Amino acid sequence: MTYDISFVRVRPGLTLQETLDVLNADFDYDAELPVYRPSAEERAEWNRILDRVSRDIGSVESAEYLYSLTLETVGPPGRVQLDYCGDTANIEVAYGRSGPEALALMEQAYRVARIVEEESGLTGHDFEVDQPTRTGDPAKAADRLSRVSDWMQSQFG
Repeated sequence: MTYDISFVRVRPGLTLQETLDVLNADFDYDAELPVYRPSAEERAEWNRILDRVSRDIGSVESAEYLYSLTLETVGPPGRVQLDYCGDTANIEVAYGRSGPEALALMEQAYRVARIVEEESGLTGHDFEVDQPTRTGDPAKAADRLSRVSDWMQSQFG
């Protein structure tokens, strides 16, 4: 289970929610996912994201999979994973941190999110706490991460 932050390329004339509604209506849950083959423009966006995250945040590991391009931050305060698919992307943060550790991790996740927005034009939204990543408060996200992590620890030890 992960804390997820979503990104989408908002379609002209639509809001973020309207774009998501269109994408969700068109999604076939029974269909095989198409293999992701990034266009030259998407590859350039990805390279800018990868370069900036490496430069501004620190070491990353990256890989190319059938369905996405992926990077993971390496080292403290913890792992932040970004999966990029051109018109959509997703950040995943594993639950398990609370307090100051959660705050440091979510500050890093929001730094990655803002880089994604700046370099790709995608719009990010943290649906866990219902706030845009561009102007959202990482402390609010850290509080949510902490509460869920603490609950999981109390239930599953």
